[in-house]
Amino acid sequence: MIQRLIVHFLKWKFRISVVSIPLVGAFMIGLCLSLLFAACTANNGSNTTAVSVNNPTASKASVIRIGYQKSAILLKSKGLLEKRLQPEGVSVEWIEFPAGPQLLEAMNVGSIDFGNVGESPPIFAQAAGAAITYVAGISPSPAGSAILVPKDSAIKRVNDLKGKKIAFQKGSSAHYMLVQILEKYGLQYSDIEPTYLTPADARAAFVRGSIDAWAIWDPFYAAAEQSVNARKLIDGTGINKQGGYYLASQNFAAQQTEIIKAVLEEIQKLETWSTQNREEVAATLSPILGIDLETMQKSTNRRTFGITPITQELITLQQEVANKFYKLNLIPKQIDVREAMLTPEQYAAFSPKI
Repeated sequence: MIQRLIVHFLKWKFRISVVSIPLVGAFMIGLCLSLLFAACTANNGSNTTAVSVNNPTASKASVIRIGYQKSAILLKSKGLLEKRLQPEGVSVEWIEFPAGPQLLEAMNVGSIDFGNVGESPPIFAQAAGAAITYVAGISPSPAGSAILVPKDSAIKRVNDLKGKKIAFQKGSSAHYMLVQILEKYGLQYSDIEPTYLTPADARAAFVRGSIDAWAIWDPFYAAAEQSVNARKLIDGTGINKQGGYYLASQNFAAQQTEIIKAVLEEIQKLETWSTQNREEVAATLSPILGIDLETMQKSTNRRTFGITPITQELITLQQEVANKFYKLNLIPKQIDVREAMLTPEQYAAFSPKI
């Protein structure tokens, strides 16, 4: 009960104040909330036993609380994790978030155990002191994110974005895509007017005409193409090199390796199936997301399915993301992403098949 109240508070806070409260500052609020959470749960019990991260006798969790975004709703709708984990006495709880930053803040305060986000949210979370662990990589889908403008907009090329108001979720994959696009075309981050909005609020602002452009990812991208007369200015092709990550709270990653291994194996099975059955994926998601089948097929076809192991190449790419945000003064301190990584041996324990 306390966990759900905290999650609802996080969603409410981001809904009304995402522009006025810096993301890292929000994480600091989250750190304070974690103290409240710890105090409340001390008398209410927990799904795991508090043990040292090196204690091999950690008890198995009775539930895994998974944070998800609309882009990952297929896993929830298929019920695969429930089928896999129920015989082992583990239930699955699903909590939806509008974007990765909100999801990781909930993880930081102990409200969820596991979830997937783009490459940017973990950087902001780690800079704010969140105890998170990278578990696996996600195959990149560069064509699945884009900068959108109204169909009748005078903005015809990237350089026309200079001086314009661009909406995006701060600390999201769209944020980093925008940074890279501006740099590629010779613009500075200071050349634009960033407007930090959740996907839902950015869509509303786009429809009202109060922003000039919108950096966003699927399925919001596909929905905008369908219903709000959006035109793609540029997508992430040739720019986005990462697809994001699955992460777990530090304690869950250390204590529940068997559950994480089972989850990753089921995710990989679904990703393999999805690659071979794109039409069925689109048909499944279309009514759930309220997007017409043709548009959903378009979105599905530009997605690369699959998860990948954490490699040195991914670590290097992720450190570049951290360095870039620090250089732009968007995070308060320089971070070493390896501090949120595990050893190759520990990763092998999760799922040697990926």
